[in-house]
Amino acid sequence: MRCAGMTAVITGGSRGIGYTLANALAAEGARISLIDILDDVTDSAQKIIDTHGVKAAGVVADVTDAAALDSAFMSLATAVGTADILVTSAGITQWGDSIDVTPEEWQRVLDINLNGTFFACQSFGRRLLAEGRPGSAILVSSMSAQIVNVPQFQASYHASKAAVSMLAKSLAVEWATRGIRVNALEPGYTLSAMTRQFMDANPDLRVRWEDMIPARRMGEPEDLVGVVILLASAESAYLTGQSIVVDGGYTAV
Repeated sequence: MRCAGMTAVITGGSRGIGYTLANALAAEGARISLIDILDDVTDSAQKIIDTHGVKAAGVVADVTDAAALDSAFMSLATAVGTADILVTSAGITQWGDSIDVTPEEWQRVLDINLNGTFFACQSFGRRLLAEGRPGSAILVSSMSAQIVNVPQFQASYHASKAAVSMLAKSLAVEWATRGIRVNALEPGYTLSAMTRQFMDANPDLRVRWEDMIPARRMGEPEDLVGVVILLASAESAYLTGQSIVVDGGYTAV
């Protein structure tokens, strides 16, 4: 129970990778606060209560709305407790030739992936700094922060995730003396709902991706659990400002 007595906020926690990581943290004893734009976030929180017997709650909020997000943090702090752990898993991508991407499409990706992550970090750090408490923020970035995905074109996604990984370094340095650690998690091709949607639309894509991965398989959300528990717990007390890639060796070749 490496997270016993702690509270974790997970953005984008209603489904997919966020929900998997929320369950993993609950299994380690953490209280769980879920934030998602989807209405079923309260049902997801109830499932965590039923499965793990921990305190949990879910709030609907748009991560791109800083005021609404901060209000969600406030209500969850009252219901569950001030967050010691933050996992920012809300994110989207857009495909398309860069010359055809509209300003609205470009902005939407940056708004959710980068601005939403920053606003969540603000709300998280603001409360811990005010109370003089330590904490750990885990910003879900992507191996796409380091390499260019092929054959798909997604410049806005690459740019946003590279920014998220640098944001982790910046906040880690800024908050290091105050006891708040910040690290980036950079998954490779992972079988999330978003990735499955891409493969349904591009049936040959999975074969091509897996041929490029030394492990010869795509990742599962569960493959991220060990790293997240390490980063969330006191076992990584001296680990901050890092980007940890979990990609089956993709970026090594």
